[in-house]
Order: sequence, then structure tokens, then C-alpha cells
Amino acid sequence: MSAWRLLLTRPAEDCAALAQTLAEHGITGSCMPLLGIEPLPETAEQRIAFAELQRYCAVIVVSKPAARLGLALLDRHRAEPVTGQPWFAVGAATAALLTEHGLSVHYPERGDDSEALLALPALQGALAAEPAPQVLILRGEGGREFLGQCLRGQGASVDYLPLYRRVLPPYPTGELSRRVQAERLNGLVVSSGQGFEHLLQLAGDDWPALARLPLFVPSPRVAEQARAAGAQIVVDCRGASAAALLAALEQFPAAAL
Repeated sequence: MSAWRLLLTRPAEDCAALAQTLAEHGITGSCMPLLGIEPLPETAEQRIAFAELQRYCAVIVVSKPAARLGLALLDRHRAEPVTGQPWFAVGAATAALLTEHGLSVHYPERGDDSEALLALPALQGALAAEPAPQVLILRGEGGREFLGQCLRGQGASVDYLPLYRRVLPPYPTGELSRRVQAERLNGLVVSSGQGFEHLLQLAGDDWPALARLPLFVPSPRVAEQARAAGAQIVVDCRGASAAALLAALEQFPAAAL
């Protein structure tokens, strides 16, 4: 059995799946979802984007909720099948959802962050093949601004299409600290910058004590965000997947931190 006892903060469905995977490796995971997913009402902008999808040289999907909601819109508003158009996913799990739908999907095999996605030869090839490349990014409200900035810096026109918002589920004041103490948790895991923001919000006055726990984050940007907020031990997993977290846990045993 591993000495790690981790607080997991992903959306409920993903949190339960991660806890199961960790349990199979002898690691205790306590689920406390800090990201609730609320689909946005369907808009004319969404309908037009999917009806005219073929004008984009690349469609980028940043998360599993974006994939699920985007595929539903694709089924409703795309009269013709999408053929030959490259789709891109930030992570393998998101890519799997798109692939099951029959789409041509590319994703980084090492690292599931914006930097790894931008380095994909298939994405660079899709941009280079068009004199005025247009890219569609399916996402939640806000986020992935770095991705859009880099693509625009390479001469692409970027359209963001928000499909959902992330909310902090309601918890009683002090619940986070109580959970950590009652279950003797010795590590915290967040899967995004907004997940970390919600962790801070829920921690409130208890943050200085919680900031002493090792914090596992998915990317250098979230690591920087966490350190700036006072987190004392930050481990960059270079990805939000279960495999990335397991690799980080293996590299940093609980007794070593």
C-alpha cells in the first residue's frame, strides 16, 4: 500500500474514475469535486459554428465536457459527415471520446497541456497547409487563453466556442479542512487553474495550513499559480491524466516530501 492519501478535486464522474484507478495501485483517494459542470444554453453562434465547421483547418477540444457537448451539437447541426478534417484533443481521454465518434483525432502522447498540443506536427501541418488558417477551440467559459495567443502568434484566426461553465459546488464553511483532518489526507490534487482557484476559495482562512501539504498540479502554469498563492510543495505532473499523476507519485514517494 502507498502512503499517499490524496484529496481529489475533479468533476464528480472523473473524480470517481480517478479514485478507482488509484485504488488499483494501492493509493487512497478521497473525492471532493471542486468543479461542477453546467452546460450553457445553446446559442446561434454554436449552431453556425457547427453548420460551417468545414471552414476550420483544425478543431481543438480542451476537455471531456467540451467533447461530450460538442459532439451533441455536431449531431444536431451538422448535415454532412465531417471527413478529412483534423480534430485535436489536449488529452488521451478527450481524444478517445472523439475517436469513438469517428473523427480523425490527434493528441500529444507525452503531456496533456497546451504546450504539448502546440508542438504536435499534425497541428503545425494543418496550420501550414492554409494561407489563412482558421481554428475553432471548444472549451468552457474562459481558460486556454495561452493556447489561443500562441496560435494567433503563428498567423491563425482563432474562434473560441464556450459550451459550459465551471462552478464550485456548495460545501459548508470549513468542510475542506475537516475532510483533510478526518481522513488524514497528506496530499492535494487539482486538474486545472480554475480547480486551484476553487480550492483556494473553499479553503478560506484554512489555506495557510493546507498550503503546507504537497500539491499535485497538471502544468507549469498552474504550478506557478499555486506557488504565487503560497503553496509550499508543488509537484508538476505535466498532465492531468491518471497516468501522469501516478508517474509523479512514483517519482515523489510520500515519505520523501
